[in-house]
Amino acid sequence: MELVAPAGTPAAFRAALAAGADAIYLGFRDETNARNFPGLNFSADELKEAIGLAHRERRKVYVAVNTFPRAGDEAIWQRAVAAAAELGADAVILADIGLLDYAAQRHPGLRLHLSVQAAASHADAIRFYAEAFGVRRVVLPRVLTVEEIAALNASVPVETEVFAFGGMCTMAEGRCFLSSYVTGRSPNIWGVCSPASHVRYETRGDALVSLLGGSVINRFQQGEAAGYPTLCKGRFVVDGRASYLFEEPVSLNAAGILAELRAAGVAALKIEGRQRGRAYVASVVAAYRGLIDALEREGSVPRESAILFDRLAEGHSETTGAYGKRWR
Repeated sequence: MELVAPAGTPAAFRAALAAGADAIYLGFRDETNARNFPGLNFSADELKEAIGLAHRERRKVYVAVNTFPRAGDEAIWQRAVAAAAELGADAVILADIGLLDYAAQRHPGLRLHLSVQAAASHADAIRFYAEAFGVRRVVLPRVLTVEEIAALNASVPVETEVFAFGGMCTMAEGRCFLSSYVTGRSPNIWGVCSPASHVRYETRGDALVSLLGGSVINRFQQGEAAGYPTLCKGRFVVDGRASYLFEEPVSLNAAGILAELRAAGVAALKIEGRQRGRAYVASVVAAYRGLIDALEREGSVPRESAILFDRLAEGHSETTGAYGKRWR
């Protein structure tokens, strides 16, 4: 299985290469990608250098143009696709149907991957994208069990890529507008969830309070780890009880089920975290490189090799998420 690593900066890109990533995904420094944060992403010159470095080591670079164009501003997104093609990207990761059509018609030699933002989770949807636009790989939403992924792979003509490690998103990928209710910006159009300019922390009594756009998102007691305020992972009072209403702060970790994912026909494992630093990228990618190599050599991952990722996990907690769907 191909190991696909995140890179939010050139430094993280080099760390991913050194740690053994087969492919690295990144985005331009604008709203065309879903991690449009200050200090992140790549200029055209940086992307050109990164692609050259990767190709010299026989690795691949995938460019995420995975937000949805605003009406009347399509040219911004079309230029990003054209630039990726001209600079020699190995694939572009797209979500918008109009942009997929543009890429297929104007850049027929460019390999197209369907972003998780498109939320294609069943065979009919995936076959549509493959037949209409020539999509070669689909990044599956984090809503499928391993058994469902296996059934899907048996009935679609494309590769599938699944998330292996990193932050979990609300399970309606490509349709998240929660952030826009309090900040006016959403990840799907502006490429940013909970922009830092709208984040504030205050001390109120013995508690640390996190706010987003003036709204209280969470309240942390002394000694409790304080997370970044996003609405989907906020703690709210419902029926007199404070709890995580939508989703708890926890990281996906599929280290223990790699053999099952391979048997299900998964082509690539994706590490989430383009907003994370190079130390995170180096640690997670190196760990997964070791696990994948062990799987290839021995046919399974020894239990003792399933490295604990607690210190890198959000909320210092891990889950296999929907892969097991234990809530059924």
